[in-house]
Amino acid sequence: MGDWGTGNFENDTAADHLSILTDRLITEVADAMAGDPVEIEPDEYWGVAVPANLELLSLLARQGYVGASLPEAEVVEGWKRSYMAVWEGSIDGLAPSSGYKDERRTVLIRTFDELAELRRKEDSA
Repeated sequence: MGDWGTGNFENDTAADHLSILTDRLITEVADAMAGDPVEIEPDEYWGVAVPANLELLSLLARQGYVGASLPEAEVVEGWKRSYMAVWEGSIDGLAPSSGYKDERRTVLIRTFDELAELRRKEDSA
């Protein structure tokens, strides 16, 4: 095992562990996005868990830890198109307030865009 510091994520084992965790988050999103679109509607489990997983990936990537992996930016952009199409097609059926709907849309778009941008920065480094 190689250590390069005293931090909790500054050794090979932690990097391997982080890789396993980020791969799981990515796989869950990929599986949800490839499944029945009903499962990613705003009031369904994966409709909530997909953007949560993406935000967790962004949070981890911003730390600069070795082992954190991100999906390709083009993949994230495809997920965004698919997810937002389902969201836009189903959110009105839940009768949200206009303020909530607009704010939530902004958060969702930002969540996808930030992850794609983090991957682009990673690729250009």
